Amino acid sequence: MQQHHNDTIVDQFTRQAVPFATAPAIRNSDALNRIVKMAGATPSDTVLDVACGPGLLVCAFAKVVRHASGIDLTPAMLEQARKLQSEKGLQNISWQLGDVESLPFSDGHFSIVSSRFALHHLQNPLAVLKEVRRVCAAGGCVVVADSAPAADKAEAFNAVERLRDPSHVRAFSVEELRLLFADAGLAEQPVVEFYRLQGELEDLLGRSFPNDGDADRIRAIFEQSLTTDALDMATEKRDGKIYYGFPVAILAACA
Repeated sequence: MQQHHNDTIVDQFTRQAVPFATAPAIRNSDALNRIVKMAGATPSDTVLDVACGPGLLVCAFAKVVRHASGIDLTPAMLEQARKLQSEKGLQNISWQLGDVESLPFSDGHFSIVSSRFALHHLQNPLAVLKEVRRVCAAGGCVVVADSAPAADKAEAFNAVERLRDPSHVRAFSVEELRLLFADAGLAEQPVVEFYRLQGELEDLLGRSFPNDGDADRIRAIFEQSLTTDALDMATEKRDGKIYYGFPVAILAACA
């Protein structure tokens, strides 16, 4: 089961690597720097970004901290990450190919451990958060950003996201994310901030790889949500196009 899901993740994100890495909403520097700021990053810090994808957050941290590392399961994503590092001329970065459920680092190895848009792809997010807590030094910071639909709309949100991206497992409400932090051993209540990741539906579908026939089902679901906001995506139509705003929460807590 786990290996099959990992294979699905690698398949999806091999195909998504370039369009995901280059999407303006994903590259948005204000959103990336907001995470860096919430982590309280300083020039003495060492950072690990878990499921780092194309390395956008790692590179944002590397501008501030002593050293930043990224680990990801998908070689194509790490290829994009190395390309981005080269483009930005950053030297204080290292990359690791690996499974985030068993991080290949010693206890307390990093002063900041982050994860962005990853938890909803994990079959066992609590196990990963426990690993995140383990490799974060005492007094360090754990910061997680992920989709966070309202509890009463999470089922509909997750259903359409599974159609759009077969590697999607489940996005959690903020209340559930707080509980995950506590269950992972992060005793401090996390500081929470919110924003919306905005975009246009056809652009989103253009960098997604749903199964055959599901794109039209997704369009119909988004169309229906225009009057009900059943997806908690603040959908609206302008000039014949559907625009959305993914609900995103950033949680930061001391380890």
